[in-house]
Order: sequence, then structure tokens, then C-alpha cells
Amino acid sequence: MKRIATVQDLSCVGKCSLSIALPVLSAMGVECCVMPTAVLSAHTAFDGFVSRDLTDLLAPVSAHWQQLGLTFDALYTGYLASPAQVDFVEAFFDRFGGEHTLRFVDPVMADQGRLYAGFDDGFPEKMRRLCARADIITPNITEACLLTGTLYREQHDEDYVRALLEKLLAFGPRTVILTGVRPADGRMGVAAMDASGEMSVHLTEYIPAVFHGTGDLFASACVGYLTLGRSTAEAIRRASEYVVRTLRVTAQNPDARWYGVDFETTLPLLWEKEEA
Repeated sequence: MKRIATVQDLSCVGKCSLSIALPVLSAMGVECCVMPTAVLSAHTAFDGFVSRDLTDLLAPVSAHWQQLGLTFDALYTGYLASPAQVDFVEAFFDRFGGEHTLRFVDPVMADQGRLYAGFDDGFPEKMRRLCARADIITPNITEACLLTGTLYREQHDEDYVRALLEKLLAFGPRTVILTGVRPADGRMGVAAMDASGEMSVHLTEYIPAVFHGTGDLFASACVGYLTLGRSTAEAIRRASEYVVRTLRVTAQNPDARWYGVDFETTLPLLWEKEEA
């Protein structure tokens, strides 16, 4: 069985980060070992949530895993709440990043043109250092702009997307998968580029709503397919189509916009695609 270690926060209520990654990867037949960076009573869209930062526990857990002789097919990072946690992940990559281990970084820090609350203007540079250590990164458009110093736009023509991909590749990752691409024709999708310089774009229908956890759902499905040996193009296509089909279901739920994507009922689609 393939095994992934994922480093990100855990919300006890609401759907994002580890509460998506663990069930999605498990449903795909991949063992998911979790390294929680923080525990929240509910995700940050809920009023009055409480949280406990677990930064001090990360290194001891990592050391114990090393004592146990654990190895991983992929290392997958999501939301990291502080520069100290980014530093930890760099050391984690050094400790567990074997020759055949995929380093997959989702640089979660921003959306809709601005940084998330709690991050200062220096955080993108810290995240850029981590992205340089990755094999694959999956920024959204806002994160890509912050990582590269590019002006944010709401719509994205081919030249704009290509320039972002080239800038992101220039500082180190093997492959860039750019999410949230919105061309003028009203669709939405994902663009990718590797060291060959060839750009590919996979577009799907646009679901006119923003749901908590959509990026986490895409990243988790994508890293799962890659770990199972699928090509980058196939992983992007399958993960994108899974997200869109899940969003169609979620759009029927009036509370989903803030609560999160209703992925539980669509988990069988991951296997359906796997067997297709």
C-alpha cells in the first residue's frame, strides 16, 4: 500500500485541511499519516473558534516516526500557520524525502487577491523557499502572484498564465500546477508546466460559488492519483473533474458555502475514476 505523510491543520468541525485529506486519501486506497500543525474547534469561518498550536510537538513526532523506520511515497503539505512551521517542513523533507519520495506543496496562504488573516507581507517569501524544495506545487492564482510579485487579475489570458508558470518554475519546483485559472470564456480550470516549458490547461465548467476547502479537495485528490502512479496530466484531469462533480452536489446545500464541500457522498467517484 502506498503511504503519504501530510502536514497541515485539523479542524474538528468543518471541512478543510486534514478533515479532507485523510478521508480522501484513505478512500483512494492510500495510507495517510497525519502531522497536525494545529487543532481548531472548528475552521476559521465559524465565529468563536478556539485553537491550539502544535508547533512544539512537530519535531518530537517526526523523530518518533524516524525511530519507527517509517518511509513515505509522498510528503504533502497544506496550511502552515507560521514561519516556524515552514522551517519544520524543510527539516521534515530532509529527514523523510527519499530519492523516490514525492514532495508535494500546496502553498495555502491566500485567495481572491489577498493574504489570509494572520499572515504578514513577509510570509510569501518564506513559502517561496519551501516551494523551491518541492517536486510539485499547487498554488492558486493569488498565491502564484504573491510568490512571484505579479499583479493579481480576476481573468487570465494565456500569456498571463504562462508568465506565472514560468516565474514559479524558475525558483525550483519540478512541476507547477496552477489552480483557479479563469479565462474570458467563463470556464475555470487548472494550468500546468514542467521543465520542458510546455503548458497544458484543463478547463471545466465554472460553478458560481466559493466553498471552503475546494483547494484542499483538489490537492488531496491530485497527490493521491500521483502517488498511485498516474501521470501529471491524468492526475490533474481526474482531480479537477472530481472537484467539479462534488461542487455540483455541494451547491444544493445552502449551508455549504461557509461549512465546506460535501465530499463525503462523492468519495465513490474517486474509485469510479480509478477503475475507468
